[in-house]
Amino acid sequence: MKNISLNQGKIPVHVAIIMDGNRRWAAKRGLGPVDGHRVAAEEAIEPIIDRAVELGVRFITFWAFSTENWKRDKAEIKGLMQVFRQILSRKIKKLHQKGIRLNFLGDISKFPKDIIKKFLNGIKETHRNDKITVTFALNYGGRPEILRAVKKLVKDRIPVSKITEEFFSSYLDTADLPDPDLIIRTGGEMRLSGFLPWQSVYAEFYFSPVLWPDFSQFEFDKAVASYQKRERRFGGGKFFVYQTK
Repeated sequence: MKNISLNQGKIPVHVAIIMDGNRRWAAKRGLGPVDGHRVAAEEAIEPIIDRAVELGVRFITFWAFSTENWKRDKAEIKGLMQVFRQILSRKIKKLHQKGIRLNFLGDISKFPKDIIKKFLNGIKETHRNDKITVTFALNYGGRPEILRAVKKLVKDRIPVSKITEEFFSSYLDTADLPDPDLIIRTGGEMRLSGFLPWQSVYAEFYFSPVLWPDFSQFEFDKAVASYQKRERRFGGGKFFVYQTK
């Protein structure tokens, strides 16, 4: 397999990933849905983090569990919670040793208390690390996030005159993160499904047909290479750019 040549001067600062395809991956192999989640958690995430560090990505966000995922079969949810427990127990120390800072988005209050405790302890343990910030979106949905922000604004009695886009952003779950430069969705679906709707307005999108458990460092490089071919004007740009093409 050929190496992909990447421009080190155009590495995205923040990459966000919708990890899709775990259940389809398992079904193709005659496995149960939890097996797909387990393989994804144990084998797919860490190599992508490692590659992001190598490239110089400063922030990477993984959508691990959406607000809609609670609608799935109880047995699958129970199994997925057990995967979270096992991964948190085994991976936090290893990620800490690599200099990785852990973070989360979403309303984790609905998770079992032992999982919340493990995750918060991991955040506390790694908060001084600066190699890369790895964020997991847990019980996350874009609309619920925006509603939480609005409710906090009302509760804090913020005057309307003070609510700018920048100020509103400070009330979102991502207050301490830059907006994503690149959003990757695996599994062949071509939609955001409510992922970071406020923050994604100027993100570049990359949709991969590869199911998440098979999404390799090479596939990640392909996404970054695609990003590097884009011209990001953020609504601006000069007309002569089009004339020279």
